[in-house]
Amino acid sequence: MNQEQVLELCRKSGAMLEGHFQLSSGRHSDRYFQCALLLADPRRAEQLARAVALKIDQTADIVVGPALGAVIWAHEVARALGLNSFFTERAGDKFAMRRGFQLEPGAKVLVVEDVLTTGGSVREVFAVLRENGAVPVGVASIVNRSGVENPFAAEKLPFTCLAQVDVQSWLPAECPLCASKTAGPAIKPGSRPGAAVKQGA
Repeated sequence: MNQEQVLELCRKSGAMLEGHFQLSSGRHSDRYFQCALLLADPRRAEQLARAVALKIDQTADIVVGPALGAVIWAHEVARALGLNSFFTERAGDKFAMRRGFQLEPGAKVLVVEDVLTTGGSVREVFAVLRENGAVPVGVASIVNRSGVENPFAAEKLPFTCLAQVDVQSWLPAECPLCASKTAGPAIKPGSRPGAAVKQGA
């Protein structure tokens, strides 16, 4: 499956939105990927997961993704690789491993995310894994909108994605959509809770 085919699936599923959005990183953008819609069809989710599994070279013992957005994606990638999947979730303002999930000491973990922007959520997962004695061995996403080919090069981890998308994002104080006064307030369509962002914030 090539990049254009992946993006066409995003378009057909309504997963690629245009407007004025606040991303989970806090940055603003004129485009948002709502991969819950992309993964709503189990057949499509399986197709995408098999495609990314074919691109992954590293050996892992388990797949872990951050809740809520990457729960389905982690499950499907794990199934394609013949592994189990766990997820981290927020306990207060930090990610944690809950629900009885336990990692073996030294376990090799493939971390997955649906859409990668800054890599912040993935790095929070890294911290949880290390606290539990596990070792991240690579990262895989559906869409990479970070603008960097491998956002985890500094961590010396391989990164795999199905589509690289050049999408602009801005700090709220620098957002031209906020400054224009015509785009309306930024909306937060993602899964992370938070107050609505006011125009000009």
